[in-house]
Amino acid sequence: MSRESIPASLLEKLCGVDTPTVCNAIEVAQGKRGFNRFTKGTMFHCKPGMPAMVGRARTARIAGLAPPTEDEATIKARRLEYFRSMARGPDPTVAVVEDLDYPNCIAGWWGEVHVAVHKGLGMKGAVTNGVMRDLDVIDEGFPILAGSIGPSHGFVHVKELGKQVSVMGMQVEEDDLIHADRHGAIVIPETVIASLEDAIDTVIANEDIILGPARASGFTIEKLEAAWAEFEARRT
Repeated sequence: MSRESIPASLLEKLCGVDTPTVCNAIEVAQGKRGFNRFTKGTMFHCKPGMPAMVGRARTARIAGLAPPTEDEATIKARRLEYFRSMARGPDPTVAVVEDLDYPNCIAGWWGEVHVAVHKGLGMKGAVTNGVMRDLDVIDEGFPILAGSIGPSHGFVHVKELGKQVSVMGMQVEEDDLIHADRHGAIVIPETVIASLEDAIDTVIANEDIILGPARASGFTIEKLEAAWAEFEARRT
C-alpha cells in the first residue's frame, strides 16, 4: 500500500496525545470497533511521561542469546548497513526492532551508545520486544519502549533489515506509521490518515461529555445518567 505524507497539523496533534486516544480515534475513523494492530502485554518505557513517539517504521531483526554463525566481516558490514537503513528519510522515523530470542532476550541493543547514535541520526524513538539498559545515562528526548530491562549486550548482532517484524504481537512493515508511548505501540492504518485529525478531536469531545460533569462539583447519579446517554449516542 502506498504511504501518504503526514500532514504537519496531524503530526503535531499525534505528538500531543497518548496512544490510547489514537487507538480510539482509529476506530472512530473506521466507524467500528475491532482495531487490533497494537502491542499486547505490558512493556517497559525508559522514561515514563515522555511525549509519544511518532514516525515511519525502520525495521530490523536482531539476536544475542548465542554467538552469530556468520563470519565477523559479514556481521560488521550488516551493522553498518543497519545504520544506513535507520538513517533513511524522510523524517520522522521510529526504529522498530524485533529480537528473535523473545521471550528469552538478553541483549541490550538499546543503551547509551545506540540511543545517542539513533537520536543523532534524527530518529524519534524505538520500539522493541528486546532489552534496554543504561537507563540512568541515556540521552534525553529519545523514548524507548522495550520488552525488558537488563545489564548485558550478550552476543547481539543484526540478522535482517527492512522486513516485516513482530513486536509483542504487533506486525510492522517498513514505513508503517507508528505511534507509541508508555501504554504500548500501534500501527496507524494508511486508510485513516486523511480523517484521523478530525477523529482525534471527536474522541476528545466525546470524552468531555463525561469528564466535564464528573470533575465538576455537585456531580450526581442523575447527572451521570444524562451525560452517559449523550455519550453513548455519540461514541463508536
